[in-house]
Amino acid sequence: MNFIARSISATVIQAARNFPAVVVTGPRRAGKTTVLRRAFPKARYVLLEDPDVRNRAKADPRGLLDENEPPVLFDEIQNVPELFGYIRTRIDQRPRETGRWLFTGSQEAPLMQGVSESMAGRAAILQMLPLSLAETPKATLLLGGFPEVLARPANRALWFSSYVQTYLERDVRAVANVKDLGTFRRFLALVASRHGSALNRTDLASPLGVSVPTVSQWIHILEVTGQIILVPPYFDNFGKRLTKSPKLYIGDSGLACYLLGITSQAELERSPFLGAIFEGFVATEIIKSQVNRGQRRELYFFRDQQGLEVDFLFPGPKGNLWLVECKASRTVEPRMAAPMVALRNSMAHRTRPRLTVVHRASRTSAPGNAVLPGAEALDIAAFSTALYGGRV
Repeated sequence: MNFIARSISATVIQAARNFPAVVVTGPRRAGKTTVLRRAFPKARYVLLEDPDVRNRAKADPRGLLDENEPPVLFDEIQNVPELFGYIRTRIDQRPRETGRWLFTGSQEAPLMQGVSESMAGRAAILQMLPLSLAETPKATLLLGGFPEVLARPANRALWFSSYVQTYLERDVRAVANVKDLGTFRRFLALVASRHGSALNRTDLASPLGVSVPTVSQWIHILEVTGQIILVPPYFDNFGKRLTKSPKLYIGDSGLACYLLGITSQAELERSPFLGAIFEGFVATEIIKSQVNRGQRRELYFFRDQQGLEVDFLFPGPKGNLWLVECKASRTVEPRMAAPMVALRNSMAHRTRPRLTVVHRASRTSAPGNAVLPGAEALDIAAFSTALYGGRV
């Protein structure tokens, strides 16, 4: 597969013009290194996962820095977070020089601790996720968005198997002292079976025979390493009781399908998880559009105890509130927009939100059409374009 221009590239370049350092975090194999090396081809490259380089960085950090004059890219900086302190000193010696220090990191929690302690105000922190549908039409529910899977879809199962094993052996053990990786792997599969559901820690703990605090710790590991997305409920002054638990999604639909044992498009079409996987795919498209522009994540859902539920709420590109209902169907009916209309009517005190039913594309339907007054329908490709402010 040829190189695919990434939406975050412009944000990375802009950040490098304004900060001495740029840190790009995100799950393994999302394409962080490729983006930085293409954006800054003249930067020296230092891979800190190489055992010799890592040992040298820990034993003689000043010597390593002396040998690699900036601009320099340190790949997988979480392996040697101690470098941040030495680099901070060099930044402070030449504070007006920007774009000199570039970093990638796959484990957000340990990495962010080093950044917050040593690089506050000196580094732009960006997050990068796998490819979005707005970046390539090859991203699908079954394959997800990891570049190597899209490049070789026939090797999908082997790639995800290796990815999970690498994740367990490296990231999980680096973030927390998880001794029983076999149980943690079963936990990962169990989490996939709750894809799109409200997070219930007791429900996850019981089948595994572990405590609720252990499950909470493991959920935290999955979240900080970019493997899951927790979508919190939306709160406003509605005068009604609302659900408090977040919704849980595997961060990549291809990984979700792999963990659920879905091996083909035909199996996916028959799967009871089709709706949840499509909903999770829409969630990640929204989040990718936000982080690719260097914005913070802002994605919510709404559910009250009277049964009114809207899949997602978030600020759109123009700042207006955007309500979204996700339907894996290729046929859109007016009733699908009814929950959004009901919620909008209870939000009369604020700017009128945009209402969209997002559905899978049909070969015969137009990319966008009205379903109810004030509500539209967009197929997933048109919706992904609209997330970046494009016309549909």
